[in-house]
Amino acid sequence: MLGTHKLKSFSVIKDAKYLVVLESGLGDDHSVWNNNSLASQISSNYDVLMYDRAGYGRSENGPGPRNIARLRSELESVINQFANGRKVILIGHSLGGMIVRDYAIKNPLKTAAILFVDPSHESYNRPSQAEEDMLYDASKNANGANFGGTLEAREVIEDSQYTSTLPPLPNVPVIVLTSMQVDANHPSSVKQRWYNAHESLKNGLTDFTHIATTNSGHHIMIDQPSLILDNLKLLVSKLP
Repeated sequence: MLGTHKLKSFSVIKDAKYLVVLESGLGDDHSVWNNNSLASQISSNYDVLMYDRAGYGRSENGPGPRNIARLRSELESVINQFANGRKVILIGHSLGGMIVRDYAIKNPLKTAAILFVDPSHESYNRPSQAEEDMLYDASKNANGANFGGTLEAREVIEDSQYTSTLPPLPNVPVIVLTSMQVDANHPSSVKQRWYNAHESLKNGLTDFTHIATTNSGHHIMIDQPSLILDNLKLLVSKLP
């Protein structure tokens, strides 16, 4: 419950030492993590928090603009309701990577570790106005003007500009998973720029692991759920 709207959360809380928070990408509600029973497998060993951002699934619409700063602020509110003073392990996919990155930077003492799943990054994701319009129109035509993903699509240029001003991540263990699967729209040269963008997240970190996979497309958690599980386990092994 926020001051202006309600967000639907889905949690498994057993008072483990850390809370694992799953943040979805543009256009995806929490259910994307349920593919191949990934969320239930995570929750068998860890406390897990998922939620639908405003305008998705069973959550109400929220105030605009639906940009990274606002999405991070709402993530803070959701985490504060469930963390009970514990640090969080953040897992963010695509646009969700930008959201958890902003959260970690703004909340370094509350962040234990981060797992980025093919995250958006400003040095690669620099859409033109025409490209933003195309993304917005596609979402609007498919899901309506008030869908959360449609409203978020309208902010992708601003999001890239915003994240380009962020300082480095807090010095916590970080793992980045990068899809290097080549297809007609993503030749090897494009994928190398994608990889390089993700590699830049290591700035200022003493414990950074970057894993490339050619066995997954952008939704690594669907194509290779074991990669998420294995690297979450690795992150936890690094924590006190």
